Amino acid sequence: MKAKCYLLILFILPFLNCDVVDELTKFDLDYDTSYTLNPVPVVGVPVSLFTSDIESNTETTFENNNTNANSIESIKLKSLKLIISSPETGNFNFLKYIQIYISTENVEEVEIANLFDIENTNSNSLELNTINVELKNYLKEDAFKLRIAAVADETTSEFYDIDFFATFKVDAKVLGI
Repeated sequence: MKAKCYLLILFILPFLNCDVVDELTKFDLDYDTSYTLNPVPVVGVPVSLFTSDIESNTETTFENNNTNANSIESIKLKSLKLIISSPETGNFNFLKYIQIYISTENVEEVEIANLFDIENTNSNSLELNTINVELKNYLKEDAFKLRIAAVADETTSEFYDIDFFATFKVDAKVLGI
């Protein structure tokens, strides 16, 4: 039965163009983490905040997609969204701009996303602009950290619980393709 499946794949493969085959070797890798932001008593001053280590757990995802770390060709950030989960009435009006950086023990820090000139829309979510940088060396590590660099243009008196939702696009050699 396996032989028939392989034979069918070998028969169909020449009829597919390279772009179709290339898409078969791509998949998404999702991460989410939370961070509690202390009240912001001063405006206009750049602040850097660090998350605790985020375990990458990429080996399991790679295995689920029939690949491994050695077969990864590229990993790039596809999207990064921030959502305030607490307080319920919280919004991002206090932010002027935000930049997100990634680093590991073994790989230097690099900027992965940002949003400048944030408008006061009373929204509790922000979709950041992603930066087209290669991230495979960061996500192959056991853990990575995020650094948030931001400037506020309004003070806050409450703690903000912020959820980070990131999706990375992985391009790998699946089954040797």
